[in-house]
Amino acid sequence: MSASIHSNSSSPQGSAAAREDHFLSSLGQRVREIRNRCGMTRRAVAREADVSERHLAQLEAGDGNVSVVLLSRIAAALNSSLVELFAPEIEEPVEKRLIQRFLERLPAHRLEDVTFRLMRDFSHEEATRRMRIALIGLRGAGKSTLGLKLAQERNTPFIELDREIEKETGMPLSEIFSLYGQSGYRAIEKRTLERAFQEFERAVVSVGGGVVSEKETYDYLLSHCYTIWIKAQPEEHMSRVIAQGDFRAMTGSDRAMEDLRRILESREPLYRKADMHLDTSGNSVEESFAKLKSALDTNLQ
Repeated sequence: MSASIHSNSSSPQGSAAAREDHFLSSLGQRVREIRNRCGMTRRAVAREADVSERHLAQLEAGDGNVSVVLLSRIAAALNSSLVELFAPEIEEPVEKRLIQRFLERLPAHRLEDVTFRLMRDFSHEEATRRMRIALIGLRGAGKSTLGLKLAQERNTPFIELDREIEKETGMPLSEIFSLYGQSGYRAIEKRTLERAFQEFERAVVSVGGGVVSEKETYDYLLSHCYTIWIKAQPEEHMSRVIAQGDFRAMTGSDRAMEDLRRILESREPLYRKADMHLDTSGNSVEESFAKLKSALDTNLQ
């Protein structure tokens, strides 16, 4: 009688053991690679995760089993996640690895801004967003004048948000502020903006300078429009407002220019989130409009 000889590796138990060995080996390699990428020594990770350095060395060598709780502490020490530790290693483009390293070194307070910009600029809705152009900035920069000319040039509706708010409420802005205060006005502004965007897929919009101080509304604007910060020197802002006969910003103030500079300085980091910046200082309307058209031709190709 002949005997059949079967190796353990072909048995169900042998196959399971081989799979487990491969899993532990891959996990250990992944932990080691992430640790090296973070620039951390094994001793530093062991101390941070409250595990023995010997235990961590066994894990990285694929020789030691480890509980999920312990592994989660190691992942936290590596500023990683269990998902990343368990994920199979995939050869990624060098550009993607560079971006990952950049994000890993980015301060936490900057991540939200970077995430928002990536979603805004590369989402599938980007083409739709660029069909609306919103002009932001302080009064006197030229938003309404340039916005109207641009809308006529592009044969699209022109929306001056302040006027839309007045039409929706049936009262002037000064009365809205008096009755509802700053927070009430901002709520009306957001509602009016949403209604306008539901109605118009293509438009040029001139928005009040204070919209940037209301984060939710400003984020909505940035994600639904191609935004342009129309800026000028403070002296030009003031002279243009005076030329328009609008003295609301200076009522009861003996230090109008100082207040204007302070407002511009405090809002500048927010205005800089716009897709494009256009400085109209020292330019006529025609010169500013020519610069605007040229920049849009370049950036919206």
